[in-house]
Amino acid sequence: MIILKSTSEIAAMRRAGQVVARAHELLKAHIKPGVKTKELDALVEDFFRKEGAIPAFKGYRGYPACICASVNDEVVHGIPGERVLKEGDIIGVDIGAIVDGYCGDAAWTYPVGQIEPRAQDLLEVTEQALYRGIAQMVAGNRLTDISHAIQSFVEERGYFVVRDFVGHGIGRAMHEEPQVPNFGPPGRGPVLKPGMTLAVEPMVNSSDYRVRIAPDQWTVYTLDGGLSAHFEHTVAVTEGEPLILTAL
Repeated sequence: MIILKSTSEIAAMRRAGQVVARAHELLKAHIKPGVKTKELDALVEDFFRKEGAIPAFKGYRGYPACICASVNDEVVHGIPGERVLKEGDIIGVDIGAIVDGYCGDAAWTYPVGQIEPRAQDLLEVTEQALYRGIAQMVAGNRLTDISHAIQSFVEERGYFVVRDFVGHGIGRAMHEEPQVPNFGPPGRGPVLKPGMTLAVEPMVNSSDYRVRIAPDQWTVYTLDGGLSAHFEHTVAVTEGEPLILTAL
């Protein structure tokens, strides 16, 4: 069942979204060569504590950390730890917060120092694909209009959309109905209505859409070892333009 949110509920989700957005802003200055991914995790958890926010991921289905930190060929759900970032890496950071019972969720992929042109292009294409998808979140459109906009943009530029993991509805729970694929034909699925809140999150691989799951049962890797990028916003359908709840 898709849960439509009231104006006041969307305002509450925006408060959670703003905490997530500010956490990403905080991280930007700390992502550099020589930093351990567990240090980034500790930074965000400390920030949440000061803001009175609850980490949405920590403990979720047993996940052990506050953020997901996915480096290079890690697609999503990388567990922060002793890994040291080095010049030329890319790191996807997914952050979720609960504020006053409502969730915000956003991911961004950052360069570590100077990165190769191909990696930079992958980041730019994935970010643009996110906004192409969000632009379809207009009342009266259908769910897969989002999916098709993302897939067509990505594939026209020679990259590959991950099939095994998708976006989702969000609200009081981190994952609500409906699922939001990043691929598929347009014009299918539920009609978008004001009050729908979705986490739109293209995951884009450089050379093959297929993935594998690590023995830790969390970290998802590209099957061929190619790079992967992940961008995500929490967005509300309104009577007018889409409202990005996790943008500052």
